[in-house]
Amino acid sequence: MIPQIDLTRQHAALRAELLEAASRVLASSWFILGPEGRALEAELAALCEASHGIGVNSGTDALLFALKAVGVRPGDEVITSAFSFVASGSTIALCGARPVFVDVDPGTLTLDPALVEKAITPRTRAIVPVHLYGQVAAMDALTAIASARGIAVIADAAQAVGATYDGRGVGAWGDAACLSFYPTKNLGACGDGGMVLTAREDVAERVRRLRDHGSLRKYEHLELGHSSRLDELQAAFLRVKLRRLPEWNATRRRLAGGYRALLDGLPLTLPVERPPARHVYHQFTVRSAQRDALARGLADLGVGTAIHYPTILPAQPLFREPEAEAAFPVAARAAREVLSLPCFPELTDEELRTVAAAVRTALSRLS
Repeated sequence: MIPQIDLTRQHAALRAELLEAASRVLASSWFILGPEGRALEAELAALCEASHGIGVNSGTDALLFALKAVGVRPGDEVITSAFSFVASGSTIALCGARPVFVDVDPGTLTLDPALVEKAITPRTRAIVPVHLYGQVAAMDALTAIASARGIAVIADAAQAVGATYDGRGVGAWGDAACLSFYPTKNLGACGDGGMVLTAREDVAERVRRLRDHGSLRKYEHLELGHSSRLDELQAAFLRVKLRRLPEWNATRRRLAGGYRALLDGLPLTLPVERPPARHVYHQFTVRSAQRDALARGLADLGVGTAIHYPTILPAQPLFREPEAEAAFPVAARAAREVLSLPCFPELTDEELRTVAAAVRTALSRLS
């Protein structure tokens, strides 16, 4: 069986370094807001071209705190993608604001700037583009739209650490970019974690308060906050992995190129990489009108797959928007068609060829 992702290979290769990192933290007995976290914040801010990195305990909290830090309040509206993981919308609701879902570009499946512009109202406080599967959204157009109207841009970059747009890192665009270190991400913790990247001093200071009970100094609490601090052990593990990230992302891009060559000509829609975005292929996600049958066929042939995501956000029970699939036809079609193939740095070239051959076989059985 070739799994859709296999973290055991990654951790086997890094075992000695991860154990050394854990030993270093245990020896220091400094587990919260210490030197490992500060070093990771600086290293990731530099990689992603932001002035500040603020570690928190999840990508969800990164989005929530960034939204609060730019001033999103109850009664506001925040525009985001109809096709994403639930946190892109639920964090808006947690601020007391209303998520305004917008359909996606048919090629990249990221926010369609023209539709975003049409969705803006006097209540619009922010736009949350989602860098889906490692493909950065059209940040030049989206930031121009937002800037002209005094609206903040908070990027959900959970799947795009190390990606760039027009030669600039994800932290260089908009008011903030939010990362997730969920274990399956391109840079994944051995647990959970997240980070807010920003060039704005005021946003950085507010996020630092929010993650630590509304406090910047011990026992002085300026506002209602949370307990959401990236712990030192996860930061130390992430620093080990961060040294490999450029190589891992390059390998993902090479694997994607291999898939493109081997799957060319099949009745399958392949991922779009639209310049000036540089895709990091958190997922290599194809599209097929016979997706479910194709997934079953691949499973029978020993190939693991995943569906990211089977339900558009407006159709989730949490949001229950009427006639959601008709209102967001591009996203709805994507939700019926997307299928993520194995694409992780430890995947061998032989396994890549085996997956591609299995795709050909499975599709031939459907014709």
